[in-house]
Amino acid sequence: MPPTTVPAYIDGRFRESGSDEREEIFDPSTGEVIALLPYSTADEVEAAIRAARAAAPAWADTPVPDRAAVMFRFKQLLEDDFEELARLVTRENGKTLDESRGEVRRAIEVVDFACGAPTMLMGTNLDQIADGIDEELVRFPVGVVAGISPFNFPNMVPLWMIPIALVCGNTFVLKPSQRTPLSAIRLAELLEQAGLPPGTFNVVHGAKQTVDALLTHPGVDAVSFVGSAQVASYIYATGAAHGKRVQALGGAKNHLVVMDDADPERTVSSLVSSAFGNAGQRCLAGSVAVPVGGIGDELVAALKDRVEGLRVGPGSDPSTEMGPVIRDERRKELVSYVEEGIEAGAQPVTDGRSLIRSEGFYLGPTVFDHVTPDMRLWKDELFGPILSVVRAADIDEALRVVNSSTYGNAASIFTSSGANAREFRRRVEAGMVGINIGIAAPMAFFPFTGWKNSFFGDLHATGADAWRFYTRHKVVTSRWWTGGGFDAAAPEGRGH
Repeated sequence: MPPTTVPAYIDGRFRESGSDEREEIFDPSTGEVIALLPYSTADEVEAAIRAARAAAPAWADTPVPDRAAVMFRFKQLLEDDFEELARLVTRENGKTLDESRGEVRRAIEVVDFACGAPTMLMGTNLDQIADGIDEELVRFPVGVVAGISPFNFPNMVPLWMIPIALVCGNTFVLKPSQRTPLSAIRLAELLEQAGLPPGTFNVVHGAKQTVDALLTHPGVDAVSFVGSAQVASYIYATGAAHGKRVQALGGAKNHLVVMDDADPERTVSSLVSSAFGNAGQRCLAGSVAVPVGGIGDELVAALKDRVEGLRVGPGSDPSTEMGPVIRDERRKELVSYVEEGIEAGAQPVTDGRSLIRSEGFYLGPTVFDHVTPDMRLWKDELFGPILSVVRAADIDEALRVVNSSTYGNAASIFTSSGANAREFRRRVEAGMVGINIGIAAPMAFFPFTGWKNSFFGDLHATGADAWRFYTRHKVVTSRWWTGGGFDAAAPEGRGH
């Protein structure tokens, strides 16, 4: 059976692009081509923005409870299609079914959060700020929002953006990753079923050319992005230079500090899950373990024992504990890091190259010991199943290692000491902090608060920040006189 062709979704209609530029969509577990993705033409991107612009006034005027009602219906459709959505994520991304189910569940939590719009969009007011004068703050939509999402969470990350942006009264144009576009099209189908009006939500495809069109178009008012630090910086600078409100979530180099008083078994389980879940392809993945004091040898031995037992295979197999990486070219880049690390003097504890296969894009979990901060293994965001171990003499040295990174997405400490935990949470330079937690992922009602090169902008995704990002404020100051008639002699009547 030939691969399917992925359509765009513009003005309430699925349409195949007229573009000759196409990308093959693979099942990373097998290397099989499962779909063909035509890149949207400039005219098609223009049509999507124009449709969103035309739909914006009526959608903004739709009562907030009615917009929330669409989200309630959308949430139920997501629940009804839960397993199908998870299997679709596994098919196009390669992660295990359990990981895909976790992704879809976290996505639904954001939709649930958006259903609270009648409460979350309330303004504020103060009576009698001066004699006879009152003041109130009222929230209004920003306008047309463009969302640019990555391959690693094709269901969840778009739903960090879409539900809250829409329920705030904005219209939306989504550009999903060109590697994992299938989930985005399914979301468009479900939003249509939920009763979203035509033009309110649109999907276009492509790479840099499509992104640049969204960043520079005067009809786009705000941009939400998740991806690498380099691209996030570009998105922020370009969008802001064209007068747009921008939130750009970038890369990470997350450290996991292990004190000598940590629970050994639970800590190792958390480190392995953090480093190798989703094949290390998530912005909260633990990339560097930092054993403190004399526990380094013990920790590395325990990691070796646990990692060598991980079952690597197709995400659709229930016994699989780690799936493939997204593409063969990504695997080759990761292999080059492994080879460079060995040349630089890092000691391989486990070598994932032994699990490379002719079918699928597999690289086994790799652990390096005696990594130092001058190595690219430590400096770069690898975004794959490679864990580096950097040893530290005490918590001060551990914090120096963590804080010298140019990234500041997340960091965790494993300890049974409240003093150590408090010292870490106060001094560490990261926006999301875990204490005996390997993946310090905030719930939907808290913001996703990366620091440094992990975030560009002022207002983060999800939580209270999201409601502020997707709305503009008006402050209304009012006075009503008693009595009637215009007195030309009155001060205001004389133009003062």
